[in-house]
Amino acid sequence: MVISVIVVVVLGTFLFGQINKSVVEGSQKTSVGEAFADRLQIADALAPNVADQAKAADGGQQGSANPLDAVMNAVTGAGAGGTQKRYDVLVLNRSLPGASRGSGSVVPEDVPASLQAGVQRNIREQQYDKPALGYMEKIKFADASQARLTYVVGGVVHVPANGQNYEVYHFFPFNEEEELLVNVRLAIVVVGFGLVLLLAAIAYLVTRQVVTPVRLARQAAERLASGKLDERLKVRGEDDLARLANSFNEMAANLALKIHQLEELSHVQRQFVSDVSHELRTPLTTVRMAADLLYDAREDFDPMAARSAELMQNQLERFESMLADLLEISRYDAGAATLDLEPVDVRDVVLRAIGDSEALAERHATRFELRLPNEPCMAEIDNRRVERILRNLLFNAIEHGEGRDIVVTVGADRDAVAIAVRDHGIGLKPGEETMVFDRFWRADPSRARTIGGTGLGLAISREDATLHGGWLQAWGQPGEGSQFRLTLPRTAGTDLKGSPLPLVPPEIEMRRTWRTAMTPVLLPALGGDGAGHAED
Repeated sequence: MVISVIVVVVLGTFLFGQINKSVVEGSQKTSVGEAFADRLQIADALAPNVADQAKAADGGQQGSANPLDAVMNAVTGAGAGGTQKRYDVLVLNRSLPGASRGSGSVVPEDVPASLQAGVQRNIREQQYDKPALGYMEKIKFADASQARLTYVVGGVVHVPANGQNYEVYHFFPFNEEEELLVNVRLAIVVVGFGLVLLLAAIAYLVTRQVVTPVRLARQAAERLASGKLDERLKVRGEDDLARLANSFNEMAANLALKIHQLEELSHVQRQFVSDVSHELRTPLTTVRMAADLLYDAREDFDPMAARSAELMQNQLERFESMLADLLEISRYDAGAATLDLEPVDVRDVVLRAIGDSEALAERHATRFELRLPNEPCMAEIDNRRVERILRNLLFNAIEHGEGRDIVVTVGADRDAVAIAVRDHGIGLKPGEETMVFDRFWRADPSRARTIGGTGLGLAISREDATLHGGWLQAWGQPGEGSQFRLTLPRTAGTDLKGSPLPLVPPEIEMRRTWRTAMTPVLLPALGGDGAGHAED
C-alpha cells in the first residue's frame, strides 16, 4: 500500500506538472502572438495620426489632442463592426502628460513593477525589437471583487516620425486555464485514489491466495509440533503451494514414523532396564546374604581371603547403589515418578544431609561451613528426594573439593528457597556446567572415583529438581572450584522467576568487577600489556 501510494503520488505529480506546463505554455505563446500583432497594429495606427497632426499644424488647423484616441478603438475592437477581445490593453507614453489609454478598467498602476522596469530598460537601451516580456501575477482590478490570475505582456512601440516611445501592456486573463487545471488536479486526485484502492484490492486478493495456504501450513506445523502426528495439509492443484503441501505431508509422515520407531525403541530400552533391575534384585539378595556371612567371618580366614571378603562387600554395596539408581532412572523415563509433598523447613533438610555426609567428610579431612538464615524457610517439597539431592551435591563436593572447606548456603525470598553448595577444588572447564548432569559423565575419565559413585547421582538430582518445578544449576572455573545451586518454589506448582542466591559466588563476581574496573587503570602503569600482573 505504501509503495502504491508513493508511485501514484509521484506519477500524479509528474502528470499534473506536464499538463500544467503544456496548458500554461500554450496559452502564453498564444498571448505573446496576439500581443505582437496588436503592437504592429498600434504602430501602423500611430504613424498616420502623427502625419495628420503635422499637416494640421502647417495649415493652421488644430489636430487631435492625443493620437491614441484614434487607435484604441481599432485595437480593442470597440469600434463599429469590431469584436470585443478577451483581453485588455494599456498604452502609455511617459514623455507626454496624460498620454495613456487603456481598455476596460486597467490603469498604469496595475502593471507589475518588475515588468515596467524591464520595458523601460529596453527603451533606454533602444532595443525596440527585443522580444516582449511576460509576467504572471494575480492582479485585483478596479471593477473586480477579488484578484485574478493574469498574464501581462509588455513591449515597446517606437514611432520614428516624432521619436516617441509607447509602452504597450496586454492583460490576458488566465481564469479559464486556472479553472481547467483545478479540474485536472481534482480528476488526478480522484483517479489516483481510485487506483490506490484498486491496487489494494488486487494486492489483497493476490496475497490472500498466497498467505492463506502459508497460514494453513503454519497452523498445521504448530499442531504437528504439539504432538498431533496425523496432521496433514490438503493438496489443491499443481503449483508451488501444492508442492509445498506435498512436501509437508511427506515430512510429517516420515517424522511420525521416526518418532514412532524411537518411542518403541525407548519403550523397549526402559522396559529392559526395568526388567533387568528387578530381575537382579533376587540373585543380588542371595549374593548379599552370602557376602554378609563371609564378611562377618573374615577374621577366621587367612589374610588373602579376608581381604577378598572386604572387597566383595564394598563392591556389592556399590552394585546395590547403582541398581537403586537405575530403578529410579527407569521410573523417571517411564513417567512414573511422583512427589510426596509436605511443608518442611529446608534448614532441617540441610542439617540432616550434612549429618549423613560428616563421616565421609572426616575421611577426606573436609569441614562444612554453614550459612543458614535465622528465620524458618518453609517450602512444600518431597523431603526424601530433596535430601537425596543434597547428599549427592555434598558427596560430589567432598570428592572434588581436595580437602578444602565446603560452604553450604541457604537463602529464601517470598516465592522460592535456594541451597548453594560451594567447594574450592578442581572446578569445571567452560561448557561442563551442563554436561555434569549427563548420565555416567565424568569430568576426568582417568580420575578414579574415591567414594564409589555410580555416575547417576547428579542426573537423578536434576530429575528430582525438575519434578519439583525447580532448577539445579552448576558453575565452575578451573582452579576456583565449583558451586551447585538448587532452587525450589515455596508453593508446589508455582513457576520460578528467579533465585534468592546467585549462581556465581559473590567473591568471584566481586573479583571480576574489580578486575574490569581496574585493568584500564593498571595496564598503563605496569607497562606493556600487564596481563601477567593485573590480578596481582
